[in-house]
Amino acid sequence: MGDSFQEQLIEDSAFLKADRRLDTELLDKLILQLNRIYPQILSDREATKFRNLDVPTSVRVGELLSHLQGKGEEACREFYRALHLHVEEVYYSLPTRLRLRDSLDPLAYPRVYQRRYVQNDRGPLFFLGCFSVAVGMALLYYYSEAKVTGGSRALGMAALGLKRKAQEVLIWYTEESLMK
Repeated sequence: MGDSFQEQLIEDSAFLKADRRLDTELLDKLILQLNRIYPQILSDREATKFRNLDVPTSVRVGELLSHLQGKGEEACREFYRALHLHVEEVYYSLPTRLRLRDSLDPLAYPRVYQRRYVQNDRGPLFFLGCFSVAVGMALLYYYSEAKVTGGSRALGMAALGLKRKAQEVLIWYTEESLMK
């Protein structure tokens, strides 16, 4: 992981003191976890001191973190383990966890960059407009053969606003259907 747990705890201390998700109840769970499972890290007397409800939570968190930093690497690791066990959302939002997640080994986990292939920059309304024109032309072509005689004239009128090649095709189609 690079940094020791002690160094990580020093870096995460400001975040843990300021985070409102680490409330009194969750802090008590962390203290009891460290006290019951690892009494060499947090004795009964120390646990009682850190569970004092007369002291604000942020102050108690700061005192607990400085106490654990003084106890050494093992105490810091067990604090992170207890934090992961009881308060996952805080654990995964710690600055060191975010940094570790963002800086994964590039050889083990190659980053995948997604490219966005843009054929045109005109957007979805332009596509819908073009699609509507194409569908309209197809419907006019289909129905002009059977029943509608004004369809060929409509194609001739539609040709007025188009480019030269499209205009020639539509006018040719109009002239051909008028000759029939």
